[in-house]
Amino acid sequence: MARRAQTGSGCFSRGLLLLWGLLGSGLCHTGTEAEGFGQDNRTSPPMATFNWTAQLVEETYTNITQRCWELFVDLMRNVTAAELCEWKVISRPYSLLQACLEGWADHLRYGYPNALAEQYIFQSHHRYFHNCTLEHPLYFDPPEDVLLAMIIAPICLIPFLVTLVIWRSKDGKTQP
Repeated sequence: MARRAQTGSGCFSRGLLLLWGLLGSGLCHTGTEAEGFGQDNRTSPPMATFNWTAQLVEETYTNITQRCWELFVDLMRNVTAAELCEWKVISRPYSLLQACLEGWADHLRYGYPNALAEQYIFQSHHRYFHNCTLEHPLYFDPPEDVLLAMIIAPICLIPFLVTLVIWRSKDGKTQP
């Protein structure tokens, strides 16, 4: 029986499963207080206060990025060696890896790009895409400062050459 390709929200369902696990373990409920609905807070229910330390956020993000990587590796199992350099084939797994790393960093307010996310991106290139080269190299415009120098140098050189020609022609000798 052929393996069915994963469709749709596989990343999201794993993320929800992870969130459910965090909520179920009580990890997300640190620092909450049980309050009743008094006269002054009748319109809104009490909000849970999260006491996320930097170490806890980093540990959580480390665990989540490992799951992102495992999802990426799982999706890349369906890609043959001949298809590894075809963007149409690898764009979905690669984009999901990037979206997972970036989305969870944003959700946890961890900052993106970060060293851990870059490590996974570099690891993906080293493991899967290290033999990919462009058949036709792409040519880009030079940086603006180089381009400006290439434009200004001849413009400044022209008056100097005109002055040199005029000065050399004024020595009084007529040329045949």
